[in-house]
Amino acid sequence: MATMPLVCGDLSYSFPEEMKPGSVIGNVAKDLGINLKTLSSRKARVDIEGTRKRYCDINMNTGDLITAERIDRESLCGKKPSCVVKIDLVLENPLELHRVSLHVQDVNDNSPKFKNNLIEMEISESAVSGNRFSMEEAHDADIGQNDVQRYILQKNDNFILSVDNKRVQLVLENSLDREKQKEMNLLLSALDGGSPQKSGTVVIHVTVLDANDNAPVFTQAVYKASLPENSPPGTIVMTVSATDADEGVNGEVTYDFGHVSEENLNVFSIDPKTGEIKITGVIDFEETTSFEISVEAKDGLGLTSYAKVLIDIIDVNDNAPAIYVKSLTNPVPENVSPDTEVGIINVQDRDSEKNGHVRCSVQQNVPFKLVPSIKNYYSLVTTGQLDRELVSDYNITITATDVGSPPLSSSKTVQLSVADINDNPPVFEEQSYSAHVSENNKPGSTLCSVSARDPDWRQNGTVIYSLLPGEVNGASVSSYLSVNGDTGVIHAVRSFDYEQFRSFKVHVMARDNGSPPLSSNVTVSVFILDVNDNSPQILYPAPEGSSFMTELVPKAAHGGSLVSKVIAVDADSGQNAWLSYHIVKATDPGLFTIGLHSGEIRTQRDISESDSMKQNLIVAVKDNGQPSLSATCTMYLLISDNLAEVPELKDISYDEKNSKLTSYLIIALVSVSTFFLTFIIIILGVRFCRRRKPRLLFDGAVAIPGAYLPPNYADVDGTGTLRSAYNYDAYLTTGSRTSDFKFVSSYNDNTLPADQTLKKSPTEFLDPFEGLETPEEVGFLMHDSVCSRFKT
Repeated sequence: MATMPLVCGDLSYSFPEEMKPGSVIGNVAKDLGINLKTLSSRKARVDIEGTRKRYCDINMNTGDLITAERIDRESLCGKKPSCVVKIDLVLENPLELHRVSLHVQDVNDNSPKFKNNLIEMEISESAVSGNRFSMEEAHDADIGQNDVQRYILQKNDNFILSVDNKRVQLVLENSLDREKQKEMNLLLSALDGGSPQKSGTVVIHVTVLDANDNAPVFTQAVYKASLPENSPPGTIVMTVSATDADEGVNGEVTYDFGHVSEENLNVFSIDPKTGEIKITGVIDFEETTSFEISVEAKDGLGLTSYAKVLIDIIDVNDNAPAIYVKSLTNPVPENVSPDTEVGIINVQDRDSEKNGHVRCSVQQNVPFKLVPSIKNYYSLVTTGQLDRELVSDYNITITATDVGSPPLSSSKTVQLSVADINDNPPVFEEQSYSAHVSENNKPGSTLCSVSARDPDWRQNGTVIYSLLPGEVNGASVSSYLSVNGDTGVIHAVRSFDYEQFRSFKVHVMARDNGSPPLSSNVTVSVFILDVNDNSPQILYPAPEGSSFMTELVPKAAHGGSLVSKVIAVDADSGQNAWLSYHIVKATDPGLFTIGLHSGEIRTQRDISESDSMKQNLIVAVKDNGQPSLSATCTMYLLISDNLAEVPELKDISYDEKNSKLTSYLIIALVSVSTFFLTFIIIILGVRFCRRRKPRLLFDGAVAIPGAYLPPNYADVDGTGTLRSAYNYDAYLTTGSRTSDFKFVSSYNDNTLPADQTLKKSPTEFLDPFEGLETPEEVGFLMHDSVCSRFKT
C-alpha cells in the first residue's frame, strides 16, 4: 500500500565547532517523541544537503544525534556571521521527513596573523610631527569577539599608534634625527577577544633618511635629434643626463617626461634611471614632421628640474599611391558605343617631391582604357562593343606606380556590370515532370516542384510560375492544384480519390518580368496511387439487415459438392483488391470449406445423418492491402431434401449469443403466434383453394441478370470474384402458393447432379403447404419459389 510522504516540523541544535567524533549534539528520539524500538524499525537515517560529507549520525541505541567527524566552522562558512548546516532526518514505513538545522558555534581556535613577519619603512629625518604612515592590518579567521579587537605598539620615543575602523597607522610624535639614530625596530601586536586570548606580532624596521638639499641639473637645456620616419620601435633617439650633488637617495636621479600630449606619450618612452629615450610607436612624416618634448629629472625626495628635446622627422618613400573611384556608371548598357566614358578615377600619393609623382594604367584584356585628364584625374572609357551574353561582369584592375626609390605601386579592382536586355525566355530544367501522390492526401500537401532558369539579369531573369487554364474531370485545374509563384512548388488543393480518376495532366507556365515578358510551358503529369481505403463489399449473400437468406443442402450431398458461393467486390485496385475468403466460425467446422480466392462453399465430406440440420457459416472476406480491410457475412444452410422437414423456419436466425432465458421466452412467443397465424391461414387457404385450381406452372418469373454489378465497381480479372467464366441467374415466381429450391447445376464433376436434388413435383408440395402463406418479410432466395442456376 502506497503512503504519502509526511514532512514534519523542524528541529534545531546548536553546538561548538571542533567537537570530537561521537560527541552528542541532541537526542532526536526524545525531541520527536519516538521510542528507540520504532526508531530502529523505521530505519532512521540522516541525509546531508549539498555535500558528500557525513557530519553527524544517529545512535540507534540511545537516539542521540552524534558527530561523525570533526566540524570546522571556518572551512564550512568562512567569515559568515551565522553557520548553519541543513540535514534531513528520514523515517520509513511510512515515509516521514524532519528537517534539522545544525548551528555551528565559533570557538577561538585561530590567532591573529600579519601578512609578513617584518615590515620595512624609510622615513626622512625632515618629516614633521603628526605625519601618518599606513600599516598592514592583521587577519583572524574567527568571527565576532574571537576576531582581532585591538593593537598594541611597543613603547618608543618617536611613534604612537592610531587605529580607526581597523585602519592601522603609525603617527610621528617626535621628529627624527639621523645623527642620533639611523634606524629602529618597533614591535606591533594584534590581539583578539577570545577566551583564552590569542595574539600575533610583527616587527617594523624604520630607517631614518638624510635631508635633501640639492636639485638635479641637466647637462643641456635643449637636446636635438633627427629621425627617419618608420624607424622601428626600440630605436634609441638620444640620452638625456642630469646630476645631483646630494648623497645617497637624495642624489639618485630619475627621469620622466614632463607635460606631453597623449599622442607623443604613445610614440616615445624614457628610461627612468638612464634617461634613454626610445621609440615605442609609429613615426610617420605625413602625420608629424617634428616633436617637442619636455623631460623631467627628480631626486629621491622630489626635487626636480626640466629640459627640452626637439626631434625632426626625415621623409622616405613609404606611401604607395592611393586610387579613388570618383564616378562610375554601373551597370553599363550592353549597347553603348565605343569611347563612352563610364568612370572617373583619381590617384593620390602622400609622399613629397618625386616620391609623389604617379603613373596609372589598366590591364590589357578588358574593353576599357584610362585617358589622362586634369592633374591626377583619369577617364575610364570603353574601347569596343559590350555583349552581356558573352561577359556579364568585368573586374577592371587599375594600377598606379610612383617614381620614388624604390618605386611603390598599388592596385584597385573596379567591378563593372553590363545591363541586360530581355532576350532569353525561361527554360525548365526538365522536359516534363511527373508527380505521384497517394489518394486521400491532405489538402495543401506538396506534390512536386518545377524549376526554370533564365540567364537574363534582375527582373528579366526573375521567374514567376503559374498554372495554365484547363479542366480536369470537368472541373477547373485550379480546384485541384496550385503552384507557388516564387518557388514553383506544386500543392494539392483537394484530396484525390483513386477510384474517381487515376491520373491527369496540367501545364505550368514560367514567365519572366522583362518588358515585354517572355515565357515557356511544361507538362506536369500527376499520378494518383491507390491506397487500401475501401473494404470489400459482399454482394451475395445480402446483408442481414435487408433480408434473411438461406440455402438448402441435400442430405445425399457428397464431399466436394458446390453448396453456394460468396460474391464480393472491392473498389480498390491491384493487390488492394485481391480478395480472400475465410470461414471464421461454423456450426460444424469440418463439414464445409470455402475457396480461398473463389468464395465457393463446398462440402468437405459426405453428409451424414448425425450432422445438424441447421448449419451457420460466418465468412470473412479480406483484401490484400496494408493494413488489410475485411467484411463478414453469415451464410445459413439447411441440410434437408424439402421444406417439410424443417420444423421451424425462423430458428435459423437464432442468435447463440443471447441468454437461454431470453431464447425460451422468444420461442414461446413465436410458437403461440405461429400457431394462431397458421390456424387462420389454413382456414383462409382452404376456402381460397376451393375457388381456384392450383397452378403447377410458374405464373411469371423475374430474371436477375447475371452481369449485374453495383455502380462504381469494375470486374478486375484475377482480383475479385465476378469472373466472366461464371453466370448466375435467379428466377423468382410471383404466383406460386408453395416455396421450394432448385439447386446448382454445374459442369463440375463435384457438383450435385440434377437427379439428386428435390424430386417432388410442385403438385406434391401443394397439399402440405396449401394453406400456408409465406410472410413477405422473410427474405429467402425464394419468396414464392426460387430456382438458382449456375452456368459454367
